[in-house]
Amino acid sequence: MAQKDFIPESEGSGTTQNSMLGAATAGGTFSLLVLLYMVIILIASFIIAAAGLDSSSDAYKYINYLLSPIAIVITIFIIFRLRRQDGKVVFHAACHPKYYVIGLLMIFGLMFSVSYSNSASIEFFKLFGYVEPESSVPTLTGWNLLPAIIVVALIPAVCEECVFRGIIYANAEGGAGSVASIFLCGLLFSLYHGSPAQTVYQFICGCCFAFLVMRSGSILPSITIHFLNNALILIFEAADLFDETGYLALSSGASTALIIVSALCFVGAIVWLILDKKPVKKKKQGETGKFFIWAAFGIVVMVVIWIVNLVA
Repeated sequence: MAQKDFIPESEGSGTTQNSMLGAATAGGTFSLLVLLYMVIILIASFIIAAAGLDSSSDAYKYINYLLSPIAIVITIFIIFRLRRQDGKVVFHAACHPKYYVIGLLMIFGLMFSVSYSNSASIEFFKLFGYVEPESSVPTLTGWNLLPAIIVVALIPAVCEECVFRGIIYANAEGGAGSVASIFLCGLLFSLYHGSPAQTVYQFICGCCFAFLVMRSGSILPSITIHFLNNALILIFEAADLFDETGYLALSSGASTALIIVSALCFVGAIVWLILDKKPVKKKKQGETGKFFIWAAFGIVVMVVIWIVNLVA
């Protein structure tokens, strides 16, 4: 679609930068991101084919991990130019230290209790012929772990939080309200990854990260825990701490204790956020509809990709 038609004129008629926030911009950002991501994947596929890169090589894997961040950076640049977004609003950094504590409790619970939803999802989708894809993680032995943490853990965490919990959430909240935007953000975050096995887990993560941003008013806590989630998985895998099921190789008793403690931490973090006194923004008439209209292209494309990943 043409850039000049990307956002309805009526939404940007305000005189201040904050008045540019709206659900249409949130949905449009997602569609633009998906469009750019598909274009970049297409371009990269020609380059990779021309270079003759083996799909099992680290170079191939690193390139694939960098495609989404590249699409995100370009998307953020375009949205800031078109919508004149206020960086202090969508990327606000300062917040009370307690939100980092809440975030740590949250990610501990997500990683060691909620993540078991992946196993349930895999077993369910296997009924429809789903086959787990091979690992796309590059070599993690020795010093190879460092570039992997940067490219696989840090860069995606920063970029994804900036676009999903930054631009998309801030704009959705400005129109659809705080509560609805948490679930909308979780939906888009899950769809964007296109992974049937992790659909439920990534939806929960996306909602939790947005909830943390809503209460803290900052994306830094969510960036921190998103990075920790990614980095710890790489470190555990490098240390060969996972069993054949993909979970920590622990005794039955230790595994049960870890699940219970982490689940309590997760529930505690959510309750702590619920009891926070920060006011929520209310929904504006018609804004949710605008969100889905402008997000429709991205949603349809990612649903198709999700289905292909399920059956292929």
